[in-house]
Parts: sequence; structure tokens; C-alpha cells
Amino acid sequence: MRIQTLTLTAICMAILISCSSEKKTTIELPLTPQNGYGYFDSRLGGISPYAEGENNPWEKTYLTVTGVPENWTEVKFGDIETNIYQTVYQNYLTGNITKEWYENLQKSWGWVPDTLMLSKEPLKTKIAFAFGKDSAGVTNMIVDANNNLDFSDDKSFIPYNITPGETINKDSVALRKAINVSFERLVNNKKQLNTAPLFIAYTSQINMFMCNFPQYCVTEFDGEKIALFSDYFTNLSYKNPSIVLINDSLKEGDKISNESLITKNEFIEIKGNLYKNVGVNTNSNTLTLEKMSLPKSELYSTQIGFKSIPFEGNDFMTETHLSSKDLKGKYVLLDFWAVWCGPCRQEIPNMKDLYKKTDREKFEIIGIVGDSPSDELKKIVESDSITWTQILSTDLNKVKEAYGIHGYPTTFLLDPEGIIIAKDLRGKELEDKVLELINK
Repeated sequence: MRIQTLTLTAICMAILISCSSEKKTTIELPLTPQNGYGYFDSRLGGISPYAEGENNPWEKTYLTVTGVPENWTEVKFGDIETNIYQTVYQNYLTGNITKEWYENLQKSWGWVPDTLMLSKEPLKTKIAFAFGKDSAGVTNMIVDANNNLDFSDDKSFIPYNITPGETINKDSVALRKAINVSFERLVNNKKQLNTAPLFIAYTSQINMFMCNFPQYCVTEFDGEKIALFSDYFTNLSYKNPSIVLINDSLKEGDKISNESLITKNEFIEIKGNLYKNVGVNTNSNTLTLEKMSLPKSELYSTQIGFKSIPFEGNDFMTETHLSSKDLKGKYVLLDFWAVWCGPCRQEIPNMKDLYKKTDREKFEIIGIVGDSPSDELKKIVESDSITWTQILSTDLNKVKEAYGIHGYPTTFLLDPEGIIIAKDLRGKELEDKVLELINK
């Protein structure tokens, strides 16, 4: 699959804005949507029916839909978000969520609402769904594809069944089974109706429906093609877009490694120049790049080949102060995790084995714990006999925010100069890499 070259008119739409005081040059590149996963790996997000309870802070945001097939039993309702940030903002303004809950969400997400990209007028950001058993006892699902809160004009279906170990990265599967759904966005300060494919599947391993939106965007700058997508296709907010250069050597079916993806605030090299991925302006439907005046050797980033971002904090158990400067001269694994993260907890025995096999003069592990209560962390450190330093990311040290962590586990392997040399290594792969490095 080749990405079509944008017209000269579209290229000329790129707007250069120079900030004379800081000598910054930003480039706004118009985006064109493409259906499918393209060259990217995808993930599926879970779909849950509405929860019931007196203290449910979301209850007033639930959609009310009619038209469920009359022969269905055990019916449950829910919705799929296209942009949770717009949903939260508009429901706060309308009083459907409290100020306390609104502020709590901002804090837990590390989110500062940008009102220039959010609509005060409510938008249809949710896609309603329902599921239940038909007369034969088979579970069916129905989706409000045209977003009119009426299922009577929609067709029910049996979701695609994911087999154990199956990864959904093929456009042929997702687009063949997808439903084109309608939703609203704020574009040029006006309400705009958009459509996108919605792929829904069921996995018996965890007894859950899951979904994603097989749609990404393309643009072009300085003769180079750029593709980007939102949070591994799990939403359409584009708050944390990943971008990458696309070249003609890529063939249909080729996938770009996660290590090659350039996330928000990381740097992309185009024709010998470095540009920061500032993010997507959904109101203008553009990708913003900022040209860097400093060389790569002087830039901090979360990318391989760049200097790691400086941090400091206190060892959770001993209160001993630690700075990233103290780690120079040895290989370091920064392990971002949370106490409630199952894969993080499963990795602890592997890390304990690696820690025993390595010399502290050559290798160190620093655990950085985010979004976790201190009492739970203390229990785990003691019960699992964790002996390496743990730093609790807080509102004061903001280590998690500095590294732009949006999911756990996330790891960075640093060389003795603090340069990132690998990301997200775990298990045998991590052990082999570390032992190879320190035994050179």
C-alpha cells in the first residue's frame, strides 16, 4: 500500500510561524485521514457496559438509546469514546460531572484542558452500543452507527472472535468486519460530522468485548511523507500522536517497529534537520512540528540515541535523595510501573534475577512508580523483597510527567553517559542485552 502524495496545494498550506524572541519556527501540516492500520501495530481497548451505583461519577454522562431488538434478553448498554477529553470537558460544563471529579481527572491524566481545541457546545463524541442474547441464546451486539440514539435502523452482529495469541494488525480483517460510525469534532471552531471505521471483537480469554478505530492520517513536508496515528488506534483524540517518516522501500504489510515511532515531544529528522513533534491541533486538523536550533547531542528526549531526561527524587523506603547525575558511569534501567499493573508485577521475579547477576558498579535498576498509593507500594516492596531503588512519582518531582508516560510497564535502558540505547525490554530479552553490555 502506497500513501498518496499530497497535492502541491496541500503542501503549500503549511504555515511557518516564527517566534522572534525564542527564534522558534513552527510548521502546521494539514492532515488527510486514511482507513486501516497502515504500517503500524494496533491495540484493542476494552468495552464495558455501564456500571451501576449510587456514587458513580459517570452516571449522568450515560447515553439513553432506544430500538434494541425486542427478542433480546439480558441486554446491557454502553458507549465507545472517540475523544474522552471533549466528553469530560462538555459534561463538566453541563453539570453532568462535578468540579471535584473534573479536577481529579485532570490530575490523574496529567491533563491541562486546552479550551482552544475543545467545544463548549456539546458534541456527539460517544458511540452507543448494546449487547444481549437472541432467541437462540447467542450473544449479539448492535452499534448506533449514525449516532441518532436509535438502534432500530442499525444491524446487529456477532463480534469477531479473537483466537488465543492472535494479533489484529491486518487491514483485511479489521476493515472487512468494521462498522462505519459517525461522531462530531470541533474543526475550525465549528461542529463537524466525521466518520471512521470501528472494529469490534470478542476475546474469550478475558470474556470481554474490545475495539479500535482503524484510521490514521498522512501529510507531507519538504518532500517527505509523514504518517501518524492516535494511541495505537484505541481512540481518535490524537492527544498523544505517534509519527514516522514513510519511505518507498516499505511494502504492503510491512510494519514499523515501535522503537521507530516518534511520540509527542520527541524529535523527527527530515532532510538533516531536527523537528519536535509538538502534537496535533484537532481544531485546525494539522500536525505541528517545531524546528530545533540545537544539535541532537544537546537535546533531551525519550528516544533511542538521545540524552535521557534529567530527574531526581527520594528512595521510597530510605528517603535517600537520588539524582540522575548520580547514575553516570553505569548502565541503568529506568522501570516505570504501577502497583495495579499485572504485567509489571509479573516482571519483578525476572528483574530480581537480573539484579543478582549484575555488578552494582556496572548496572543499576531504578523503579519509578506512578499513579499508585504509597501504602500499596510499601507492601509490594516488602513482600517481594525488592532491593533496588523505588521512586514514587509525585506532584513535586513529576518524573512520570517528564518522561511522558501514558502506560505501564515502560522501560528505558541507558548507557553510562545517560544516552537511551533501548526501550521496553523485558524478561529474557532485557537480561541478554544487559549481560552483553556489561560483560564486553
